[in-house]
Amino acid sequence: MPVPDSYDAVIVGGGHNGLVAAAYLARAGQSVLVLERLGATGGAAVSTRPFAGVDARLSRYSYLVSLLPHRIVRELGLDFAVRKRTVSSYTPAVRDGRATGLLVGGDGTRDSFAALTGSDREYEAWQRFYRRTGQVAERVFPTLTEPLPSREALRERIGDADAWRMLFEEPIGVAVEENFDDDLVRGVVLTDALIGTFADAHDPSLLQNRCFLYHVIGGGTGDWDVPVGGMGALTDALAGAARAAGAHIRTGHEAIRVETDGTHAEVTVRADGAERTIGARRVLVNASPQALAALLGDEPPAPAEGAQLKVNMLLTRLPRLRDRSVDPREAFAGTFHIAEGYGQLADAYRDAEAGRLPAAPPSEIYCHSLTDPSILGADLAARGYQTLTLFGLHAPARLFAADNAATRTALLRATLAELDTHLEEPVADCLALDGNGEPCIEAKTPLDLEHDLRLPGGHIFHRDLAFPYATATTGRWGVETAHPNILLCGAGAVRGGGVSGVPGHNAAMAALGR
Repeated sequence: MPVPDSYDAVIVGGGHNGLVAAAYLARAGQSVLVLERLGATGGAAVSTRPFAGVDARLSRYSYLVSLLPHRIVRELGLDFAVRKRTVSSYTPAVRDGRATGLLVGGDGTRDSFAALTGSDREYEAWQRFYRRTGQVAERVFPTLTEPLPSREALRERIGDADAWRMLFEEPIGVAVEENFDDDLVRGVVLTDALIGTFADAHDPSLLQNRCFLYHVIGGGTGDWDVPVGGMGALTDALAGAARAAGAHIRTGHEAIRVETDGTHAEVTVRADGAERTIGARRVLVNASPQALAALLGDEPPAPAEGAQLKVNMLLTRLPRLRDRSVDPREAFAGTFHIAEGYGQLADAYRDAEAGRLPAAPPSEIYCHSLTDPSILGADLAARGYQTLTLFGLHAPARLFAADNAATRTALLRATLAELDTHLEEPVADCLALDGNGEPCIEAKTPLDLEHDLRLPGGHIFHRDLAFPYATATTGRWGVETAHPNILLCGAGAVRGGGVSGVPGHNAAMAALGR
């Protein structure tokens, strides 16, 4: 079907936020065109079969859901569901020469704290701390799909001066150290401030606080849930909803230039080696702020830098643990923390900041297939195969600049060695083999993500996260740009980052004048 020459809205980028915006605008009666450079929609929120000849459909890049508001699922009529994990987290440890660990979730949480620390104090502190963050989540999360509140309005809405100070005014390390004594417990709390962010617990910029906030407010509860069918199930449902509402989606179409006079825009598109121009009343850019600037010929923003290692694995079985008190199916059902004690995280940050790979790379793992085996072919599921997703922290892009491949290999080896210190058998012995006889494991550095997905510096949030309130430069919805009819609907918008659909929703609301 030919592409018309003009639309109410052209959306550059067919990731999940662009599809959310497309669905809302098309349902409002607007003519909408989505342009996606790659051969399929989804961006980083996709499911693929990364291992040759193996029927395992993994969430290759993004992998858990917390920030997606149910109202978006409901309003767009998405056939998409999530499942709760039976365990929140497991963190192995060695105390007095004995393998032990902290299991959070379920009826045994208090006992697990007591066994690890020797008293109920840390458990009770944990309950108080997360009761407070839960109250913040209940009050902040609904604002993500409303016009941006002012800083003072958000503070009044939270209504807890101590919580505001802890999260918005002083480094989160202060609160962690005030509330908890045990190094391992402190580390488990701090991890939410570091996932996808390169910072120290006491960084004066409060970058770590912004990361922590977005990790504990999702859904109004802070729960991180498993997308049934993998992350691609969400973007497939969104693409279906956009098409059903009348939006046109064109894959293999790369927007290379946007020109605007503030009321009308023209988008130059390259497809099959040819270029053409498409008119639009508005253009919504579901790409990074750097990509937006390049399209418009504007001054680019400050460079971004990702800081993570993403590893996908398929195992023939879960490995046995040295801590015999916990079943591997429990330990891997939630988030399995590796080398993430408070002191270890600080050491790893100092190593990376000094330009070297962390001596003990911190990371965390979860097993999607324990909660949702539908991502495995029937034969693999029947044979007990399991997936593992590993996310490594404090691995900034600068460390890979000289030799990405060699550094990737070195960091992967060191990361798996840290995991192996808590296992009865090396995880490599549990890896499945693909159709070519190769182990089913792949690793992605920030530079790989930049290459695969054009994430600037491999930054999974496109740029550093911002607090979810208005400033002098944010605009009403946090998606506005210097050009009245150009909107940013990607993760780099205010209240962007993660798989949420929030920037897509908010850009659509801004475009509709709501």
